[in-house]
Parts: sequence; C-alpha cells; structure tokens
Amino acid sequence: MKACRLCLLPEQAPGADLDANGVCRFCREHAPVSGEAAEALRRAREADLERAIEACRGRGEYDCLVPLSGGKDSVALIHKLKVEYGLRVLAHTTDIDIGEVAWANIRRAVDRLDVEHLVYRPQAEFYRRLFRWLMMNQEARGAVHTISYVYAPLFEGNALRVATDKGIPLVLAGYSPGQPVPERMEYEFPRLAISEVDWTPPELAASGEFDAADLARFWNPRRYPPGTVFPRYLAPYHAWRYDQEAIMKKVVELGLISSTKNASPVFSNYPINWLLMYSDLRNFGYNPYTPEFSALIREGKANLRYWRVMAKVVDFITLNKVYLGRHVAQHMRWLNLRDEDLKITRPSRRDWPDFVYEDWAQAAPGAELIAAAAPSAGR
Repeated sequence: MKACRLCLLPEQAPGADLDANGVCRFCREHAPVSGEAAEALRRAREADLERAIEACRGRGEYDCLVPLSGGKDSVALIHKLKVEYGLRVLAHTTDIDIGEVAWANIRRAVDRLDVEHLVYRPQAEFYRRLFRWLMMNQEARGAVHTISYVYAPLFEGNALRVATDKGIPLVLAGYSPGQPVPERMEYEFPRLAISEVDWTPPELAASGEFDAADLARFWNPRRYPPGTVFPRYLAPYHAWRYDQEAIMKKVVELGLISSTKNASPVFSNYPINWLLMYSDLRNFGYNPYTPEFSALIREGKANLRYWRVMAKVVDFITLNKVYLGRHVAQHMRWLNLRDEDLKITRPSRRDWPDFVYEDWAQAAPGAELIAAAAPSAGR
C-alpha cells in the first residue's frame, strides 16, 4: 500500500491524491499562511479557555469534570488542571470496554494526583446488543466512525449528566486535535447541541431493536426543567499547543503512567477498537485512524518515525488477530459476529441539525477567524 512519504496518509484515503513524488494533496497544500491562520484561531481559543477556567473557580463542589479514559491525554489534562491551575477536579469514567492497560493507568493517576473519581458502570448487555447491531449496520464511513459516534455520545452524555446534576460549570475532555471529527466539535461542543438537541441516534430508534429504557441512555436536555444551566464542554488540547510525544514522555516522567508503552494510544485504547480497525481495513484497505495521525504528523504534533513503524505493526497484528489484535477475535465472539456480518448498510448523516451549525458559525470562540479564512479554504 502506497502512502504519503511526509505524513503517511494512505493513497486509498479520501482526497489523498499522491503525486509523482509520493506527497499527498494535504501536504502539498499545507502552506505557512494556513499555519498562521490556525495559530490565530488557537490563540483565540486559548484566551477563551483561560477565561472559562477562571470563571469556573469556586462555583460549586468541583470546578470541572474530566472524562478519564486512562489514555495519556486525559491523565495529563487532570495533572495540568489540578497542579498548574489549582482546580478542584472530578474525574469521571464510564466503565465499558476499558482495557487492562487503561485501568492500570486510571488507578495509578488517580492515586498519584489524589483526585476524586466517579465510575459509572452501565449494564454490559446493552452495549453488547448496541455494538452488534451497529457492526452489522455500519454507516458509509465505516466501523470506527459508526461505533465511535454512538459510543462517545453515551459517555459524553454521562459526563454532562453528572456535571449538570452537581452544578459543575465545565467539562474538560482530553480530545487531541483531530478528535472528534470537526463537524461534531472543534474545541467546544456547540452550545445548542447541549441545550436543545436530543442525542439519541435516529437509526437506533427506527430499528425497533432498542426499547425506551435503552434510548433514554443518550443525552437529552429536554428531560431537565426550563431554565436549567448546562455546562460548557471544552477540549483544551484544541486550544493549547499540543505535542503527542511530549505528553507521552511527561506522564511517564511524572509517574502518572508506569511506562512509555502504557502511555501509547496503541496499548491504552479501548479493546473494541481492534475490531473496528479490522472491519475498516477489510472494507476500505487502510486503517481509519491513519488520517488523524497523518494530520498530527503534518502539523509537527506527532513523530513521523514512530508512526512509520507503528502503523505497519498495528495493521499487521490487526489483520492477523495476533498480540493486541487478539481483541478482534475476542470481540467477534462476544458479539457473535462473522467476517461477513461486518457490513456497511447506511448512508452518513450529519451530527447536528442545521440550526446548531448556523448558530455555532456565529457563536463559536474564534468564529470571526474561521469566517475570514473560509474563502481561502474554498468553503
């Protein structure tokens, strides 16, 4: 499989368009002027984040809630918020499909940082039925997108519920740049998405496979009385300068994660991701996480040499179901799936209604910078 020699983007990825020199379109178009615009937007978001952090102090029992997955980014985020900013942090974990490495990281970080930690463990049977249905009815962007953007709204909604009920003004998530997809959120979840939109996926409601109790697991602000104040949900790494390798080293040096291996997203991610990668590798011919890491490499936020080797290793063990790739077989047994069940059957849909995007185009921090850059970006 050919890939961009500068950022490793596979030629099969949409828009890659490798030239005769083996360079993708995104690298060819990655000009300094776009970097200047991105830096101006980052600074605007950073200023907004600093104001939000100052405004949250002392408003309740906790200043902020941080979803803690056990990965390097959420661990480093809690450290920075507590130690550098002096915030009262509540760590929150939704305990579904968290692997052994991530749990070891969670326990160690919570102990070392001495933060309060709330764990919510929903019924696993619901998730088994959910994952099975979704894997057999994937949307056009494949398994990673299909599962992630139903699974993530569940634990994001859990965090919103806890923050709303406890009067916590900020949810601060350890999403790295490029996570989640920009149409869902960049730096902040759109305000109307939190305050006015029922997050229940319409395809689940229409399937007839999930009852009212199942569907009620998704965030729906209409369950709260009028006048309820909802928290902001921000991704600080979209505002701060981000260096993946530096964060991996820092959490190990601080003793928050025991080793560089445990800090790697390859080892600390959700085990079901191996099945999702397997499905997408079979259906699309490339790893669905590669575009995300390619973007980080292109922007100098991830190590090219590390991912040049690791990407090949990940694809090999995934397709051959060996080492960490054994999770592919384990999850297929758990979900009672065969290769032929891993099907794309549905078109893609936008995450939010049009009115959310229309409002957010005006209200998002740095919206004026985004609007000014739109003509040059071909929007």
